[in-house]
Amino acid sequence: MSQELKTKDIYQRALLAIHKPAAYGDDVDLENFQAPLEAEHPPEITAEDQQRMLEVGITRETSQRSGTFIQVDNRPLISLTRQEGIEVMSTSQALAAYPWLEEYYWKATAVDSDKFTAHAGLNNADGYFIRALPHQKTVFPIQACLYLVREKSIQDVHNIIIAEEGSELNIITGCTTSHQKPGLHIGVSEFFIKKGARVTFTMIHHWAEETIVRPRTNVIIEDDGVYINNYINLVATRSLQTYPTADCRGKRATARFNSILVAPAGSKMDVGSRVFLNGQGSNAEVISRALTTGGEVIARGYIGGHAEDARGHLECRGLILNDGGIIYAIPELKGTLAGVDLSHEAAIGKIAEEEVEYLMARGLGRDEATSAIIHGFLKVDIEGLPENLNKQIDRVVKTSQKEHL
Repeated sequence: MSQELKTKDIYQRALLAIHKPAAYGDDVDLENFQAPLEAEHPPEITAEDQQRMLEVGITRETSQRSGTFIQVDNRPLISLTRQEGIEVMSTSQALAAYPWLEEYYWKATAVDSDKFTAHAGLNNADGYFIRALPHQKTVFPIQACLYLVREKSIQDVHNIIIAEEGSELNIITGCTTSHQKPGLHIGVSEFFIKKGARVTFTMIHHWAEETIVRPRTNVIIEDDGVYINNYINLVATRSLQTYPTADCRGKRATARFNSILVAPAGSKMDVGSRVFLNGQGSNAEVISRALTTGGEVIARGYIGGHAEDARGHLECRGLILNDGGIIYAIPELKGTLAGVDLSHEAAIGKIAEEEVEYLMARGLGRDEATSAIIHGFLKVDIEGLPENLNKQIDRVVKTSQKEHL
C-alpha cells in the first residue's frame, strides 16, 4: 500500500470517528476548544515555566538525562539526545528521517478508537519519538514535557516509543499547564517493546483545575519484553480519563501498571489499566492507590488471560478522607483457557482510629500519625522517580492530612 493510500485510509477512518461518543468518562464537546495558533517565533520558556516543569520532574539541568523533549501547545520546541544509541526527536522529524516508521504509525492505537484519537489523527499531531537501538540502555532517564499555554485550546500529541531487541529505556514524562484556564490535552502514545527489551515509563500530571485530559496509550510487548507504567496525579483536574492498554503477545511478556491518584474537591478521575495476556507465560500486575479529599475517582483494572501459564493480579485500594469524596473500584478478570492464574483484591475505607492511636502510643502526635498512615497508603515502589517528586508527594500528603482534620 502506498503512503498516499495509507494516509488517506487513516484520514477517512478518523473522519468517521470524530463524533464517536467516548466509551468512558465525561463526554467532551470538541467545539468548545480550538487548536493553538502557531506563533511566528518559538515561545520562550520563562523562569515560571521552568518551575512548573520542575514540579512534574522536568529539570533544566540535562547532564543527568539521556535525552530531553519539550513540546509547547502543538509545537515541539526542544529535542536533544545525550547518549549514543538513544534517539529523541519529534514524531514529524522521525517520520521524515525514517520511511520505515510508517509501519508503526497508528499500529498500536487505532486512529478511530474514539473522537480524541480521531482528532489527533486529523490534525497530524506531533509529539516525541524515542528509540533505543538494539541492546542499548539509558544511563540516565529521558525526560519529556508536554506543556499547555494557550487558553481554551486543544493540545494534540502523538508519541511513538520503540525499544529494540535487548534494549532498555527509562522515560519520565511531565504534563502541565502555565495557567488555570480551561484547556484540553489529547495525548496518544504508541509503545513497541521488542524481544527482551524493557521500558519504564513514568507519567506525572500536574494540570490546572479546569483542564480536561484524555491520554490514549497502547503497548505491544514481544517475547521476554517488560513494560512498567507509573502514573501519578496529585492535584485537582476537572476531568481525567485514561485506560492504557498492554498487549502481552510475546512469550513471557510482562506488563506492570502502578497508579497514584489524589482527587481534591471538583476533580473527576476515571483511571484504569488493561492488560491482555496473549503470550504463553505472560504476566501482569496492576496496582492502584486512590485518595479523595472530596473528588470522584473511578479506578478500573482489567486483565484477560488467553494463553497457557498466563498470570495476573489486580490490586485497588481507596482511602476517603472527606465526606463528599467518591471512589468506585472496578476490577475485572477474564480467563478463556484452562491453566491461567488471575486474582484481584479491592478495598475502600477510611483511616482507622486504632491505627492512629497505635502510632500515638509510640510517641507521634495525631497529625504526625495521620500523615504517616496516608504516606504509607500512597507508597508504591516506583523506579527512577526524581527526588523532587518524592518531596512533592510528601507535601501533598501533608496538605491532604490537614484538609481532612
